[in-house]
Amino acid sequence: MPERLRHILEMIRFSHTVFAMPFAVLATIMAWCLPAPEGETVSLSWQAGLGIVLCMVFARSAAMAFNRLVDRKIDAENPRTATRHLPAGILSVQSVILFTVICSISFVASTLLFWPNWLPLALSVPVLAFLCGYSYTKRFTSLAHYWLGISLMLAPICAWVAIRGEVVLQHPADLLPALMLGLGVLFWVAGFDIIYACQDADFDRDAKLRSVPAKFGVSGALRIAAVSHFLAVLAFAALPFTASSLGIIYWIGLSAVAALLLYEHALVRPNDLSKVNLAFFNVNTVIGLGVLAFTSIDLLWN
Repeated sequence: MPERLRHILEMIRFSHTVFAMPFAVLATIMAWCLPAPEGETVSLSWQAGLGIVLCMVFARSAAMAFNRLVDRKIDAENPRTATRHLPAGILSVQSVILFTVICSISFVASTLLFWPNWLPLALSVPVLAFLCGYSYTKRFTSLAHYWLGISLMLAPICAWVAIRGEVVLQHPADLLPALMLGLGVLFWVAGFDIIYACQDADFDRDAKLRSVPAKFGVSGALRIAAVSHFLAVLAFAALPFTASSLGIIYWIGLSAVAALLLYEHALVRPNDLSKVNLAFFNVNTVIGLGVLAFTSIDLLWN
């Protein structure tokens, strides 16, 4: 069982939770630190904090496992992914289905930690359905990368709703800081997913799968990824105008993020994709954790 669990965590790339988790945690800190529209403070209980972490882990794990199930035949035909756990027979389809079901049920159950805020429970199934729906997008749209971006955009938005549900119901504009943070996440994720997908441009085209690299070529895809990352920086730059507590520390952090995104694009060339994994995981891990660190320090300092 420990070995099987290790293989499952490898299959869903559990370490990649670092891409979404920092923004869910950051939205939680923002929801706690920023005053509500009528000036009242918002409390943060340990149950709510635990609920944010559990919901993030279970939702992502369920969606990733579902993705591996849906794509197992495609993965088997792609030389780059043929050694993944399901195509290679390291894990059985039945075990991954069971894992997906357990994570899905656990995600819905974890939303009860926010009670009496009923919004997380009411939205849990639609949110999970949207996350899992990403697995089918390459079959019908080249905008699959942006569906993935919206999926991760939901992390800060859902965390905000989980903490400030009643406030959002009374004042819908209260959601604006989380939406702006989420927009930054959307374009950031879509940009680096397009870069990562450049590795499979030829295979996707031959297999009749839709992606930005398959449609526009690697050079065009890298330009679209750069535009996406420019929009991400703009969205992050607009965040202080919706969350007035952010100051100089945040702007220093955002400058570092912009520099890292430039470095990420410098690592990848249309004729040299050898550093895609370095750009995809290492640089983006620093970006996610960096945004969390600088923004949280700024909020707590003020």
